[in-house]
Amino acid sequence: MPTRTVVVGSASGLHARPAALFVAAAAKQPVQVTIRTGDKKPVPARSMLSVLSLGAKKGTEVTLEAVDGDLAQAAVDALADLLERDLDADDA
Repeated sequence: MPTRTVVVGSASGLHARPAALFVAAAAKQPVQVTIRTGDKKPVPARSMLSVLSLGAKKGTEVTLEAVDGDLAQAAVDALADLLERDLDADDA
């Protein structure tokens, strides 16, 4: 399973606008991706409530994991790249 750990770059962490942008991007991926912090249970990246429940702040390490598939690594990489950016400052 493709896995990648990244540090949340948004000033407000995964809250409000950054979380909404992340969940929308996850929903567009062709494979299911999960996200977790530390040793917590992974949650679906497509679920706004689940992502918010992580309580990930700026600087928090999160781990993304996708089910195996042709586009799994690309999905993980795209979402990881998004999380590393400060989505509060971006015009995205």
